[in-house]
Amino acid sequence: MGVTTNQVKEYLLGLQEHLCQALAEHDTKDFITDQWQHQEGGGGITRVLDGSVLEKAGVNFSHVFGASLPKAASHLRPELAGCSFEAMGISSVIHPYNPFVPTAHLNVRYFEAKKPNGESIWWFGGGFDLTPYYGFEEDCKHFHQVAKDACLPFSDDFYPRFKQCADDYFYLKHRSEPRGIGGLFFDDLNELPKEQCFGFMQSVGDSFAKAYVPLIAKRKDTPYTEAEKQFQLYRRGRYVEFNLVFDRGTLFGLQSGGRTESILMSMPPEVRWGYQTIPEPGTKEAELTERFLQPRAWV
Repeated sequence: MGVTTNQVKEYLLGLQEHLCQALAEHDTKDFITDQWQHQEGGGGITRVLDGSVLEKAGVNFSHVFGASLPKAASHLRPELAGCSFEAMGISSVIHPYNPFVPTAHLNVRYFEAKKPNGESIWWFGGGFDLTPYYGFEEDCKHFHQVAKDACLPFSDDFYPRFKQCADDYFYLKHRSEPRGIGGLFFDDLNELPKEQCFGFMQSVGDSFAKAYVPLIAKRKDTPYTEAEKQFQLYRRGRYVEFNLVFDRGTLFGLQSGGRTESILMSMPPEVRWGYQTIPEPGTKEAELTERFLQPRAWV
């Protein structure tokens, strides 16, 4: 019978609930739930936590339809420009208060486009990545080990291939620097049977909490100074720049007429830009770009 869109949707809704529970366990507050409708068809469920540990955490489910595939998706397959589409996915971004807890991002998604002749083309995409403000070797290795473990049941090639894709994708060209330490990024995945592609997307989605939540537990009570908090806010600016200029999910959501408030839930509540803010050599702040943001083999 094969994988149905209902099966994918059921999994994504279950993943949203699982992530919200896993994150809320480390905060004193809980997620609010906001349901919305898409202007052409479908809609979504946005869940947001403005907490005491997690300054802003969002876990968004969307399932939308449209008469014409947006440019942000059709550029991968130019022959599908103008085709009708159905898209569903989970997108999550977590911005903690404590600057020693990294920001993290997850996205898993399914697309199906239909040509005028009725032929359907499907693919899966997604990944997760980590954006530390202060680097810890063991945290980076743990995050990438979980990412590697998620890939191994499907192909020995997937982790090195999709790690490299993450290094290439999460890169601010105008800054000539990575956004963070990467992780996994895959798109247009349909090279395996649909059941296996769906299984891989599930493996990535299920692994995110394993990769990230232990870092919250480990670092959330670390004492920090006001200067360290200010450095976090400064580095958050890089996150905003990437999401507004390069992020395909943001561009797809805006181009497809999605709900702007839900699309931009990935933005941190506070951020600052300083003019020529260059950390002093030899400091922990300088170590971030000099050491941790340099692409490398973590595992």
